[in-house]
Amino acid sequence: MTAVLEVEAVRRSDRRRHAAVVGIGIAVAVAVGLAALSFGAAGVSADRVLAVLLGGGDRLDRLVVLDLRLPRILAAVLVGTAFALAGAVFQATLRNPLASPDILGISTGASLAAVWAILVLGAGGALVAGAAFGGGLLVALVIWLAAWRRGLHGVRFVLVGVGMAYLCGSTVAWLLARSDVREAQAALHWTVGSVADVRGDELAVLAIGTLACGLALAFATRPLRALALGDEHAIALGVRADAARVVLLVIAVALVALATSVAGPVAFVALIAPAIARRLAGGGGASVAAAGAVGAVLTLAADVVGQFAVPGFTAPLGVVTGVIGAPYLLWLLARTERTRT
Repeated sequence: MTAVLEVEAVRRSDRRRHAAVVGIGIAVAVAVGLAALSFGAAGVSADRVLAVLLGGGDRLDRLVVLDLRLPRILAAVLVGTAFALAGAVFQATLRNPLASPDILGISTGASLAAVWAILVLGAGGALVAGAAFGGGLLVALVIWLAAWRRGLHGVRFVLVGVGMAYLCGSTVAWLLARSDVREAQAALHWTVGSVADVRGDELAVLAIGTLACGLALAFATRPLRALALGDEHAIALGVRADAARVVLLVIAVALVALATSVAGPVAFVALIAPAIARRLAGGGGASVAAAGAVGAVLTLAADVVGQFAVPGFTAPLGVVTGVIGAPYLLWLLARTERTRT
């Protein structure tokens, strides 16, 4: 009886810590967002920003805050949340800290489809976003079919995904090399990742899709703790391992395809945010909600840094997250090798 009470106490402590991480993450994202509304060439003081958000303010302030800056901030938050949720599910389900959509080629597949639609079909707008969404789903399906051998095994999935990432990346480079300079410039967004132009219908679709997938994950993540113990233990605990893994990965792939279809392949957010969330939340679990909050903060902060860190120069969101994520990936690989040794 004492052991049961101790386990329950540990679980309550983990839940409180997890909730604290989510709450602090949301608060930090709100603070960074409010600060970002004031920054820029057309400076708007904090009191004027609050006046606009409360329904007041003059016409110029409303234009700057509501039409120019707020959509970009919301897009950064939603994209970061979507990538981080997907990364947390991939890493927990496949039991591999390197399993993230950009490394596995799903984001690159979406980029390939978008670049192909721009350079070959001459498409634009919603057609390009739709092509990116379909490309991400198609690459995920190919990886899935190639990795399936009487069940979905994490190591095989990762290896096939890395191969697809190289294939899609090489094809994107080939399409850009053979295209006109002006056409290549239009497609460059899909090789880096940016939220600068996400607004209107695209932002609405992103918000609705991220919310729907987040709600689906809330009901589907219960088997994650059992899956982390391995398929045999999960089955012994009454979890249908393959079915649970399929449902979780389908939702994660939908999140990746959705975010990439509007913002391009924002690098390393899906890799870094879940790792930070696990360390903050403790307990060794997947910390999916905490990962979403960390991803929102990370992406929004990176976008603000890219806009204002260097006067007169704006770096796309994907460049900033790449600068942050590449050293982390090298550190993670070195740490993994030391642990094995």
